[in-house]
Amino acid sequence: MANFSDDKIKTVWQNAKTVDNYDPNKYRQDVCGAWIAWDSYGKEAKFGWEIDHALPVAKGGTDHTNNLRALHWQNNRSKADDFPSYKSALTADGEQNIESVKEFTVNDTTLKQLKEIYPNNRYLTNIGTK
Repeated sequence: MANFSDDKIKTVWQNAKTVDNYDPNKYRQDVCGAWIAWDSYGKEAKFGWEIDHALPVAKGGTDHTNNLRALHWQNNRSKADDFPSYKSALTADGEQNIESVKEFTVNDTTLKQLKEIYPNNRYLTNIGTK
């Protein structure tokens, strides 16, 4: 796992999805819908999470804030270096995470931001955005 500053970790957490009626300082959901808990950062725990590079470092991504997102550790392992499509390992069912393999694709807003950050990246040149 990469070594991120406390400020970067907080920023990535703040960008994760909030859920009505849940304290956003304690619980959020990742882009696959899995529950993550603030105090479980960097832990292989029930609600553990890591910082994912939307555009993987192996494909030219960096630690730019717009390339980083909170992802449950199991979803991060499942995603690995896949881009722009990837598979989840978990999603939420009520207040619990359940095993669920689903196909996801990096959304258009994120793709647009990535194209601005990495205008010459070969993995982004042929991907359309609306």
